[in-house]
Amino acid sequence: MQILLQIAFWIDTLNEYIGRLTYWLTLVMVGVGAWNVLGRYIGQGIGQNLSSNALIEIQWYLFDLLFLFGAAYTLKHDEHVRVDLLQSRFTAKQKAVVDLLGTVLFLLPFCTAIVVYSWGAIANSWEIREMSPDPGGLPRYPIKSAILVCFLLLILQGISQAIKNIAVLTGDWQAPVEPGQREI
Repeated sequence: MQILLQIAFWIDTLNEYIGRLTYWLTLVMVGVGAWNVLGRYIGQGIGQNLSSNALIEIQWYLFDLLFLFGAAYTLKHDEHVRVDLLQSRFTAKQKAVVDLLGTVLFLLPFCTAIVVYSWGAIANSWEIREMSPDPGGLPRYPIKSAILVCFLLLILQGISQAIKNIAVLTGDWQAPVEPGQREI
């Protein structure tokens, strides 16, 4: 079990690192968005185009990367939106069972299906070097590849979460206790 927990630690470290890098994409995205707005109005005032379709698409791509690469980080920190009326009353072991079942029955199959079914479209996009239909737009194939990376990172994080939940159930690891949660 210790080897599996070490693998989970490496996966957690990877997704933590990627998640923290994603923080910076937020600032860049906001900066590009601000420039797109300001450039449009300043450009109108001076009669010069200071924005472009490429800048607008960069803003979209940054948002895509922020959302996609932040997904595994969010899962790692258990910050996805939940509507759990009972979970606040669960012990750590009961929570581990529910999380393990959710990971094995829903998260991993869903992410695997996304990878399998999107592979062809993404490969085709690379094959034809798909470009934006907008004048001055950016290539689409690199950003489409982020879909695969995102769901592979989610699969890895799901594996990490499953390992940690199994370790909680076997008593090899104690999950951090959240405020208001009952002890094991």
